[in-house]
Amino acid sequence: MTELPQATLLWAGLLGLLMAFLSIRVPLRRRALQVSLGDGGDGDLLARIRAFGNFIEYVPMILLLLLMIELSGGATAFIHACGALLFAARLSHGLMLTAGAMTRPQRMARMFGSGMTFLVLTMSSVYVIALFF
Repeated sequence: MTELPQATLLWAGLLGLLMAFLSIRVPLRRRALQVSLGDGGDGDLLARIRAFGNFIEYVPMILLLLLMIELSGGATAFIHACGALLFAARLSHGLMLTAGAMTRPQRMARMFGSGMTFLVLTMSSVYVIALFF
């Protein structure tokens, strides 16, 4: 049996659980509001939709990059560092986006989430390109 990419498996699983958490929050709010399509003008539902959508916009590509790094013999420590940072970033962003009227610390936590996601995306992309050469 071929050895599986252990580091990426761990982070894909953990991020999958986070995705499930962010996604279930949408239909729960829809049910409470009796809204079947769109956001019904509810700011909280819109925020939940965007928190899940933003996760989906970034995480799959980053996981693909991490998998390519691992399969190409890249540093396992790099994959774990990126996975941990990405998990913290997406959790922070998802929770703070839906926190309602945000305080300054909440805005900072949301900005941390966005910024760290872009950092992981950029670092992973550069690493993959470096492995190519």
